[in-house]
Amino acid sequence: MKTIDRLFEETGLTLEEVAARANLPADRMAAVEAGRWTPSPEERVRIAAAFGVSVEQISWGHTMNRRNIRYIRKGMKENF
Repeated sequence: MKTIDRLFEETGLTLEEVAARANLPADRMAAVEAGRWTPSPEERVRIAAAFGVSVEQISWGHTMNRRNIRYIRKGMKENF
């Protein structure tokens, strides 16, 4: 699985190119890339097609620093 930002790096496509190919506004695509917007299932299909990969090849979830995960598991609520 690859993240959206990794796909941008590997393909060399610009945000505007992917947005156009996926028929999405550029600001929506920017929000998806930044993790501020979770695309709908239909949008995911179009974004994946814009990159030339399947939906299953993209990591759509948000990532978290591994150090924070360790502290949260121990019961600490603050992010470090």
